[in-house]
Amino acid sequence: MKILTFVADIFEDLELWYPIIRLKEEGWEVDVVALDKNKTYTGKYGLKAEANKTYDEVKAEDYDGLLIPGGYAPDILRVEEGCIQLTKDFNDQNKPIGMICHAGWVPVTAGILKGKTGTSTKKIRADLEGAGLTWVDKEVVVSENIISSRSPKDLHVYMTSFIDEVKKFKEKNK
Repeated sequence: MKILTFVADIFEDLELWYPIIRLKEEGWEVDVVALDKNKTYTGKYGLKAEANKTYDEVKAEDYDGLLIPGGYAPDILRVEEGCIQLTKDFNDQNKPIGMICHAGWVPVTAGILKGKTGTSTKKIRADLEGAGLTWVDKEVVVSENIISSRSPKDLHVYMTSFIDEVKKFKEKNK
């Protein structure tokens, strides 16, 4: 399996690194995508990350799912045209899209949440509801192709659900 994730400064350290590590434990490949792959990005708590691809080097059809980390990086990502287009492309292909904490800002900008149910940090609840999402306060919510979660404390349930949804998607689309 092959998963794409985004990175920008001020990412939530655990929400980027825990999923990457967990997916690698599954034997899956993870590409980290950003505007600049020659830059080192710094998380909220100081962990570093680098992208191995830029937006123009990847296509949604080459991946099995998308993970969007939270923190304040989504506020940066939601104005990056390549990030928004890739998010729309994953959604158009009905591929699993994981969003945690503040990550919902990216799907809000991509306009892909209307009619779906999900969760996030309470801080962006109004943004998600304004985009047409029915917001609920749960550890993890799976609604069509969107897998959402609230915060780092829910990562274990979030990643289990994301992995399950990617496997179901692959099985269904053999």
